[in-house]
Amino acid sequence: MTWGPVASLLIGYLLGSIPFGLILTRRAGLGDIRAIGSGNIGATNVLRTGKKGLAAATLLLDGLKGTLAVFIGWRFGLYGALAAALGAYVGHCFPVWLNFKGGKGVATYLGVLLGLHPPTMLIAALVWIGAAAAKRYSSLAALTMSIVAPLTLVYFGRYEMAGLAAVLSVLLWIRHRENLRRLVAGQETRIGAK
Repeated sequence: MTWGPVASLLIGYLLGSIPFGLILTRRAGLGDIRAIGSGNIGATNVLRTGKKGLAAATLLLDGLKGTLAVFIGWRFGLYGALAAALGAYVGHCFPVWLNFKGGKGVATYLGVLLGLHPPTMLIAALVWIGAAAAKRYSSLAALTMSIVAPLTLVYFGRYEMAGLAAVLSVLLWIRHRENLRRLVAGQETRIGAK
C-alpha cells in the first residue's frame, strides 16, 4: 500500500472538517448556528436564519471543499481521489473541531461527485433540485439523490466510484435517520420554514 491514498484520506478529512456554516454565521453576527433550527451546520439550517446569501455561500463552500479534496487526491490516481472523497465526506459529518458533530454532507457529497465524475454530479444535482422543488423537503431530496448517484455511476461504468458513492449514500441515510422518521410521521420541516 502506498502512502498516497492515506495522505489523500487525511487531507480530505481536514478539508471536509472546515465548518463553513458555523464560520459564516458567526462572522455575520448571527451567533452559533448549532443553537437554532435543527442545530446542523449545513446550508439548510443556515437558511433558517433568513439569510439566503449565507445559505448559498455555505452550500457552495461545503461542496467545493469536497471537490478540492478530490482534485488533490487525483495526484495519487483513482484510489487517491476516492480516499480523498471519503475523507472529505467523513470530515464534514464528523469534524474533530466540533467534537465530531458536523453536518449531513449533502453539499459535500455533490462536491466530491463533481471532482470524481461531473456528469454524475449534474444528474444528482438535478434530481435533488427536482425533488426539492416538488416536495420542498431537503432531506427527501437528499435521500433521493443518494440513491440515484451510485446507480448513475454504474450506468457510466465507473464501478469503483459507484462503490464509494454507495458507501457515502449509506452514511447519508444514517445521518438523515431522524429526518426519515419525521418524513414518515409527516412532521418534517419544509425548505424555507424556520
